[in-house]
Amino acid sequence: MRPKIFITRRLPGPCFERMLEEFDAEVWPEWRHPPHDVLVEKARVVDGIVSLLTDKVDCEVIEEGAKNKLRIVAQYAVGYDNIDVECATKHGVYVTNTPDVLTEAVAELTWGLILAAARNIVKADSYVRSGEWKRSGTGWHPELMLGYELRGKTLGIIGFGRIGRAVAGIGAKGFGMRVLYYSRSRAPRDVEKELNAEYVPLYVLLRESDIVSIHVPLTPETRYMIREPELRLMKPTAILVNTARGAVVDTSALVKALKEGWIAAAALDVFEEEPLPPDHPLIRLPNVVLAPHIGSATHRAREAMACAVLENLVAFKRGRIPPNLVNKDVVKRAKPGFI
Repeated sequence: MRPKIFITRRLPGPCFERMLEEFDAEVWPEWRHPPHDVLVEKARVVDGIVSLLTDKVDCEVIEEGAKNKLRIVAQYAVGYDNIDVECATKHGVYVTNTPDVLTEAVAELTWGLILAAARNIVKADSYVRSGEWKRSGTGWHPELMLGYELRGKTLGIIGFGRIGRAVAGIGAKGFGMRVLYYSRSRAPRDVEKELNAEYVPLYVLLRESDIVSIHVPLTPETRYMIREPELRLMKPTAILVNTARGAVVDTSALVKALKEGWIAAAALDVFEEEPLPPDHPLIRLPNVVLAPHIGSATHRAREAMACAVLENLVAFKRGRIPPNLVNKDVVKRAKPGFI
């Protein structure tokens, strides 16, 4: 008898089809995420849940599932701040994620945002499409859409994990940038040397960087890590980029910083509220580039994420510890495997 799983959205690629063959799977058919009461209902009758970052897998979901036969929540993402991991561990429910496979995709998107903000690419596109370029009566002007060159500038990386290092590598090797970084722990010296990276306190990074790029998970320690005092430390010509989690930055403080010119621009792929409402203050600002949380949105990355989910589920099914286990202490409470 195949274990029963609930998949909260259709996933791309062949590994998703294999998932449907390997398990008795029910797939939520809608584009929007399933309501919380549906998650609770499904948790009561399945062995496993494949979740996305927009699914609130809180303690209620986990407790209701653990009363019956829920044994694993396989997250289709690197981050897992939407899951109550502590509660899952307490109830012997395994939590897995999909690291590594989206590093390059997010790093490349980060650089797309940096370039878009530094060189006014979004504004330039609108200038052409709206007909304003034609109405200007000139094809070229010395002061049109002036931006910032990146070569030789300072790149500040907040969070020096896989993605942060990949972003730093592009900056150092592709643009000859000086790299400063701030992280929970210092990187090995050979990594620093390879990336021309210097470990500094956060206030130094903010004060000296021309580009500040955020790559930390959302935790109680990193929530609102960047607030008004931190934004006021930055250069008036600096650009803030966030492809991590929206709540790392105090949005109201960022709006104020962009309006009042404490910083030059921001480029954001993540927000405190997603989807971003059409009347949100950020949307009305000309010096911010906005993207709808597409950091990992490449065919290769999204298909590889599905394969990582499948690998975690199959390993668990076969009584092995999943390769991307988040709550490692859970093995003290429950052996891997479906009942």
